[in-house]
Amino acid sequence: MASKTGTVGFIGGMDVPLIRHFGCGYAQGAMAVNPDIKIVANMTGTTPAAWNDPVKGSELTKAQISQGADVIYAAAGGTGVGVLQTAADEGILSIGVDSNQNHLHPGKVLTSMLKRVDVAVYDAMKAGENVETGVFTMGLAEDGVGYALDENNAALISDEMKAAVDEARQKIIDGEIEVVSYYTDDSCPVLKF
Repeated sequence: MASKTGTVGFIGGMDVPLIRHFGCGYAQGAMAVNPDIKIVANMTGTTPAAWNDPVKGSELTKAQISQGADVIYAAAGGTGVGVLQTAADEGILSIGVDSNQNHLHPGKVLTSMLKRVDVAVYDAMKAGENVETGVFTMGLAEDGVGYALDENNAALISDEMKAAVDEARQKIIDGEIEVVSYYTDDSCPVLKF
C-alpha cells in the first residue's frame, strides 16, 4: 500500500531457509495488496559475514532502487543498518526486522517486523513452576509476531493501512488466508531467490 512505483524489495542476510521464509511471507503479503507488484529480492551472501555487512546492504539497496523499488524490507541483521540508512538517504521507505527500528530514521522506516520476545518471556514467566519446556512456535494468534507503530512512523501508516493489516491478520488466524511456508518444500510460489 505504501509503494508508489509498484516495485518493492527484499534484502536478506545469509542465504538460509529462515530468511527465504521471511522473504516469501513478505512477497505473499505484497502480492495480496497488489497482484501486479514487482518484487526484487537479494541475499547478501552465503557465509555468516552476510549478517554484518552494511556496505553490501547499501550497495544492494541502491541496485534495487535502480530497478524501481521504493519500499525495501531488510531481514539482514547488521547488514540491514546499511539498507535502512541508504533507503533514508535516497528518499525511499524501508522496513526493519526483529525489533522496532523505526527510531533509526524517523519518518523513513515504514515499520519494523517484530519478533515479540517480550510476549514469549512473559508467557513463560506467567506459567511459573508449571512452565513446559520444549520448542513453541508463536505466530499471529499468539501475538508472537507483529509490526511496529510509534511516533516515528505514525505519519506513514494510514488508518486504511492499519485496517487492512488488522483484517489480513485476522483472516490468517481464522484460516481464510493461507500463507505458504517456505519450509513446506523449500520453495516460494511467488518469489524466486
